[in-house]
Amino acid sequence: MCRPSGNRWKTSSTRAMSHPCSCASKGADGMIDMQATQELSAAVTAMAQEAGVAVLINDSAELARELAADGVHLGWSDMPVKTARALLGPDAIIGATAKNSYHRAMQAGEDGADYVAFGAFYPTTTKEGTVPAEFELLEVWQAAMLVPCLAIGGITVSNAAPLVTAGADFLAVSSGVWAYEEGPAAAVRAFNALFDDLS
Repeated sequence: MCRPSGNRWKTSSTRAMSHPCSCASKGADGMIDMQATQELSAAVTAMAQEAGVAVLINDSAELARELAADGVHLGWSDMPVKTARALLGPDAIIGATAKNSYHRAMQAGEDGADYVAFGAFYPTTTKEGTVPAEFELLEVWQAAMLVPCLAIGGITVSNAAPLVTAGADFLAVSSGVWAYEEGPAAAVRAFNALFDDLS
């Protein structure tokens, strides 16, 4: 969940799904039916875009192009930002993982990334192999750079405020939305209210 801002970021929707999508995408032999999975992905992408939500595909610029998504988030070992830009065009939203590396973030920004992602700021069970990042990264980045920065890693409604105060333009949240006690839609509203209060 990212907090949109500016003309290239579509308005966020507080109509979060009440539960993650589920589907029978396995064939009789237990193998994943890639065609069904692709069709589901295209349908979910279109549904989100119709609701005014920008859709970014994680790790795969090729899939982002195939699904007509709004952009891609590139992980640490994914293709370079310049390659993704050439593939997706000038209007695509391209984000790049920087983990806890200011240098890596600077390179991504110079190569044309629309935002850089720092983290993990808190312990997380969503992804393995994360590295800890300090709040100071956000402060230094905001003081010196124009490219927006995103904070990721173990973020919840209760621990997000220091990240916004330190300079995070966006928050990437998974379990902090889906596992929120009052439901995903309430979590999205709470995060948006946090930005409104602190920005």
